[in-house]
Amino acid sequence: MALKDCTPHDVCILGGGLAGLTLALQLRQRMPDLRVQVLERRSGEAPQATHKVGESTVEIGAHYLAHVLGLREHLDTRHLRKFGFRFFFNDGAADLSACPELGPSQHLAVPTYQIDRGRLENHLAERARAHGVALLSGATATACDLDASGAAHRVSWRDDEGGQRLTHARWIIDATGRAGLLKRRLQLARGNGHAAFSVWFRIGRHLQPDRWAGAGGGTPDPAWFTRCGVDRRWLSTNHLCGSGYWVWLIPLASGCHSIGIVADPAFHDFEALKTYDGALAWLARHQPQLHVELRQPGSAPLDFAFLRSFSHDARQVFSEQRWALAGEAGRFLDPFYSPGSDFIAIGNGYITRLVETDRAGGDLRRSARLYELLFRSFYDNMLPIYQGQYALFGSPWAMSQKVVWDYTYYWSVLAPLFFHVRLHDERLLADAAADLQACAQLNQAMQRWLRAAVDVQGTGMPRVPKFHDHTRIDWFRRLNARLTQPADGPDVRRQLAEAPRAMATLARDMLTLLPGKELPAEAVPRARLAALVTRWTSERAL
Repeated sequence: MALKDCTPHDVCILGGGLAGLTLALQLRQRMPDLRVQVLERRSGEAPQATHKVGESTVEIGAHYLAHVLGLREHLDTRHLRKFGFRFFFNDGAADLSACPELGPSQHLAVPTYQIDRGRLENHLAERARAHGVALLSGATATACDLDASGAAHRVSWRDDEGGQRLTHARWIIDATGRAGLLKRRLQLARGNGHAAFSVWFRIGRHLQPDRWAGAGGGTPDPAWFTRCGVDRRWLSTNHLCGSGYWVWLIPLASGCHSIGIVADPAFHDFEALKTYDGALAWLARHQPQLHVELRQPGSAPLDFAFLRSFSHDARQVFSEQRWALAGEAGRFLDPFYSPGSDFIAIGNGYITRLVETDRAGGDLRRSARLYELLFRSFYDNMLPIYQGQYALFGSPWAMSQKVVWDYTYYWSVLAPLFFHVRLHDERLLADAAADLQACAQLNQAMQRWLRAAVDVQGTGMPRVPKFHDHTRIDWFRRLNARLTQPADGPDVRRQLAEAPRAMATLARDMLTLLPGKELPAEAVPRARLAALVTRWTSERAL
């Protein structure tokens, strides 16, 4: 069958989900005359609530949506402002208020959001079309023919009536998510050694964990109801934790609640959870209060989905041959800490700069290799936060340390580079390379030590209803607030120079907090971390 030829485009984006639509909008905002086409296989609007996961945002992703793309009003009026991350260590417990709680009692300076993916993507589609993007629904890409000579690439696709179509484009961007059309075509997929699975569903009402206190028959501390403000916990991304797993509770502005179980297969059996009935039976054992809630009227699942293995890598995501992978088509770490939209923001920024370099006749080869190296380093340096760390979810002590540490690392290195538009600043990044490497080494050592301490100490310590409020830590709040303050290149460089010593000081304090006696089995990770602490808190490092 002959293919019907379409108008040539500068950029053809395969996939009109979050990654593809945000990229299309960013490209047109930066280059209003750029001819951008998006091929989205779904016909019509995306449904609200029962659509996709990735509903919780953190600082980089939220800043990208609100300020880089200009969606602040939409986020404020059509979605929910997130009340931070909150953790309950309540495996098997019948009363949430009798368990350790880690989370905020107040909002931090940088707003983050719980987003209804369908609602957001429909709005992005409207904005993209208003900016001149040729967004085609019911368009399924079937093949890509890349041209290495500098001529236009070719994309074969099928319209919603079955007609065979053809697009010529100078750039092709694969934003097809896990389908990864171009990724498969170029055999770019590779593993990353992080084994975890997830099952998830949504219900058509909001859960209210503030009101779960005393369900086990006890009398809760009256402070439970007011220490985070009245009835505000439900707005957090709530994590119900136990050894080897965590359960997310994410409220959506459409009146629904997103619920997901994420687990390490070394601790929990995926086969037992991959159906709704299996997940419900598992919750009855591990999260009985949530199980009771899901048996109430109006709690039938609106959908149910699973991924046997969600974390993945790619050998390459940016090419001088004028193609790139965006969002989950390229790399994905883990849903914990919600980094998906962060990496969309970073990757889309690099793709936009590559297209700009190409249009200006710049050195595309050099830029593509530099951005590939940087993006790879950000991914690799964040991976230790997740890899092999699921045992920690059973330890309130370890997680109270880990959350503060992980956020300190994130707000000290990656977030300021993004907020102050320095992720492409080759001179600054080269000058700060030693400091960035020191922070990465400290992070790797801290993650190993936390895991070793939990492996030896175990997670069987008495469950005490203590509230760990990290938003009461003055320096922690200031670190977050600093992201909102204007900064030039030299100021960002000073922040990066200060980061290793600040992280080492925090690590030194954490090393004194291991419950119980010194344990020989954790001597090697502790010695490695202690050596780095000594180096970066010494007079020579000042």
